[in-house]
Amino acid sequence: MAVEERVLIAGAGPVGLVAAANLVRGGVPVTVLEAGSGLSEESRASTFHPPTLDMLDRLGAAQALIAQGMKAPQFQYRSKQHGVLAQFDFDAIADVTGHPYRVQAEQSKLTRILLDQLQGQNDFELQLDAQVKGVSQTPSGVEVTVERNGRTETRSGRYLVGADGASSSVRRSLGIAFDGFTWPERFLVVSTPFDFAPVIPGLVAVSYVTDPKRWHFLLQIPGLCRVMFPVAADETDALALSGEFAQSLMATVVPGHQNYEIAHLTLYKVHQRVAKTFQQGRAFLMGDAAHINNPLGGMGMNGGIQDAFNLADKLRAIWAGADDRLLDRYDRQRRTVAVEAVQQQTHRNQQIISERDPTTRQKALEAMRKTAADKTSAREYMLRSSMIASMRRAAQIA
Repeated sequence: MAVEERVLIAGAGPVGLVAAANLVRGGVPVTVLEAGSGLSEESRASTFHPPTLDMLDRLGAAQALIAQGMKAPQFQYRSKQHGVLAQFDFDAIADVTGHPYRVQAEQSKLTRILLDQLQGQNDFELQLDAQVKGVSQTPSGVEVTVERNGRTETRSGRYLVGADGASSSVRRSLGIAFDGFTWPERFLVVSTPFDFAPVIPGLVAVSYVTDPKRWHFLLQIPGLCRVMFPVAADETDALALSGEFAQSLMATVVPGHQNYEIAHLTLYKVHQRVAKTFQQGRAFLMGDAAHINNPLGGMGMNGGIQDAFNLADKLRAIWAGADDRLLDRYDRQRRTVAVEAVQQQTHRNQQIISERDPTTRQKALEAMRKTAADKTSAREYMLRSSMIASMRRAAQIA
């Protein structure tokens, strides 16, 4: 079978479509293989960090996303007892980004913006109901077995990108280990149209509320507030997804307020895992297929989009005649960042707001207050939390 002169991408989520858009922009033919019957409408990741917005600007997608989302120029740590403990402002890093704020918008908005741009372009092909079942490689290309509309098909390309999520068929077909652990607690996200700003003094669009019994996280998106709670191992899925349980948790957010309108509930397991390698021959992993972490800090999707730009830029260079060995840097750069920065930062975020030991908790909160109060420390923290520092770290790795 002759190798098609194109890149195959498994997965039409934000990571896969960002990679596709960047490749097509560089004249690289792309086929996206999506297992679903259409683009996902799930309200999953909803935070876009400043450097991610800078990257999306390169694709002409940032302004449309901003228009459909909500700018969040600050985020804060709070407690129910003391209110705001520490607040951070993106103005501290306005000199190094064109977008000194987060944008709060569901990831499904970005995928539709990108698909609208890609539709009709000669170098772009999207196949729906196309589940990757197997991967094989030759010195010159990759072949994938695809189950599509009840039939088995084979597609080939010069390279394959697995952007097909945490349960990645590509990663499994390649036999790449996904090392790490699963948190014993799950996360419940309660989405409500209730406006908390008038009843919580000083609230901003992104707020982490520490509590020794049950912390929570408030994240505003257009028209809704997403409130996240931990669900203990001994609390069943059925209990967690019951309306009564959700209402009991919501009643703890603001004393005296209860019986919230609930738009939807989402319960999911939380993992901290990184693939053993992000590259095997001509096949690559990115996004959740390569690394997953808890959502505190909004680094999962953003890290995946940054993976997509890193790899797509290299593939564009290869198409223009660069040596294939350039691709070896992708694993070194992006896996190092996933291990050193993203995993550690997200783990630390959860420790800060969930710590139960009063002495340890007090020390952590005091350290956070000092960080926010000191201009230099606050800037360094913002560079890390916005993922600018991790991008710089990746760029230094040859």
